[in-house]
Amino acid sequence: MIRIIRIVAIAGLALVAFAWAVAWVRPDLYASLRGTAASGAVSVGGPFSLTDHTGRAVSEQTYRGKWMLVYFGYTFCPDICPTELQTVANALDQLGPMADQVVPLFITIDPARDTAAALADYVKLFDTRLIGLTGSEAQIAAVAREYRVYYAKATSKDSDSYLMDHSSFLYLMGPDGTFRALFRQGLSPEELAKALRARIAGA
Repeated sequence: MIRIIRIVAIAGLALVAFAWAVAWVRPDLYASLRGTAASGAVSVGGPFSLTDHTGRAVSEQTYRGKWMLVYFGYTFCPDICPTELQTVANALDQLGPMADQVVPLFITIDPARDTAAALADYVKLFDTRLIGLTGSEAQIAAVAREYRVYYAKATSKDSDSYLMDHSSFLYLMGPDGTFRALFRQGLSPEELAKALRARIAGA
């Protein structure tokens, strides 16, 4: 069963990655794909019920009217997550006043360790605008499915020091809650800021 779930998640991620590649190379074709996504053939993002790092219950409706920049990771991540979150923080700085329209969300895929308190200590290391979200295992699994995110606990003899395998993309959701763009791992802050500026200005 776990293998089947992993295959489905990877297949969904591959489809999203393809859409991103099309958006990067052929924005005209991507526009048509977005229309397909809206009709239900390809869907990224959706409703969720989680808890932010202050302990407040939130949903996707909490951030309606803002651009959501969503990243899935975990606080024990040794390298990829900190790097991507720092990129987000630096990109927001480069956006200047336009950054007020963006809500950066860090959704944990390790809710067993990433409590609201743990996330509060973590997100402040990067940017005061960054919002950490956690929830029950079921709630995290549900939002991960909505965003086609792959994650799995890596095998470890020490349950307290395990790592998590996970996909690494930034998802940009529009003020109306629809999927607008997917950004690959490794973008520079300048590249991300430029892409965000273009999306927001062209909304």
